[in-house]
Amino acid sequence: MKEAQEEATEVDGSAKIQNGGRGSSGVVQYKWWIKIALFTVFVLSGGSVGIMLGRLYFNRGGNSKWMATLVQTVGFPIMFPLILMYLPSKTPSTQQQITKEPSWITLLMLYTFLGAFLAADCMLYTYGLNFLPVSTYTLICASQLAFNALFSYFLNGQKLTPFIANSLVLLSFSSTLLVFQGDDSEQTAKISRTKYIIGFVCTVAASAGYGLMLSITQLAFKKILKSQSYKVVFDMIVYQNLIASVAIVVGLFASGEWKDIKGEMEGYESGKVSYIMNLVWTAVAWQIFTIGYVGLIFEVSALFSNVISTLGIPIVPVLAVVFFHDKMNGVKVISMLLAIWGFASYIYQHYLDDVKEKAEARIANRQVDLTEI
Repeated sequence: MKEAQEEATEVDGSAKIQNGGRGSSGVVQYKWWIKIALFTVFVLSGGSVGIMLGRLYFNRGGNSKWMATLVQTVGFPIMFPLILMYLPSKTPSTQQQITKEPSWITLLMLYTFLGAFLAADCMLYTYGLNFLPVSTYTLICASQLAFNALFSYFLNGQKLTPFIANSLVLLSFSSTLLVFQGDDSEQTAKISRTKYIIGFVCTVAASAGYGLMLSITQLAFKKILKSQSYKVVFDMIVYQNLIASVAIVVGLFASGEWKDIKGEMEGYESGKVSYIMNLVWTAVAWQIFTIGYVGLIFEVSALFSNVISTLGIPIVPVLAVVFFHDKMNGVKVISMLLAIWGFASYIYQHYLDDVKEKAEARIANRQVDLTEI
């Protein structure tokens, strides 16, 4: 009996993650859409600001790749007030009583794996952002949606419909086109073709890693954590970023880059205060992004979370043109249009799923009413 209850709880938890918590209650659905909107704003604003400040760090004289990587994870302490808000009550709920919590060894292994994975992925992103124009870097990052859909198909049971397949093909072409573009900004002219290729490869590899990590995170919520508490989401962020930060700090000292930090700060074009503020706000921006994307994984799915982050594709290149004078040549324009088309294709599939869900719910309600009669 207990095993059956545990299995039912797991199924219910999985259903909430997959279906976005859209229950029969209109109030519940309304609150769910508010949360999705809030998480979406976090993803778009945090990601855009984080990328722009990261590029600004290198443009103004920053050279430490380990420091640029560290600020992507070290801002996790801002999670503590939110965790306190969602601390579980002393009396466990019925679901908490039924669901067997994972052992501390299992959690340690999970968080250590995800933290080390995050540290490596952030370093790859740092190399890409350092060697590529912001607009090029952002458009390549759109490929993470294709990677995530592939991994979600194998790990999370994500269905690959024609519209989703169309989305993946378009996003893949969107990124591939950027390999053939010429020098399109002052930054590209200053770096060698070799560094450009390294930046491209690192960004593609980071995008693949990011897509895989999202799918693994969703799988962990379903198979290991088995919880509907937001505290679990915040715990995931904190411990994952804590372990990643420790790994990056070790790399910072092992590489010897820590010796150059003081000189880098003094030689920063905008001054020491601007240097510190850049690092602080970059850290805050990436944590806001992290809250958003983990929240979307928890409420909907890893693939949906990745799609929302892809929605920021048109935002960053436009900001890059305004602030960093990147040029939007023909190849980039076509790449952006393909990326937007791919995103729209996936959103349309999500719309069709939503319509189908509502139709099935209406049929189920009618059957219940007929049974009562």
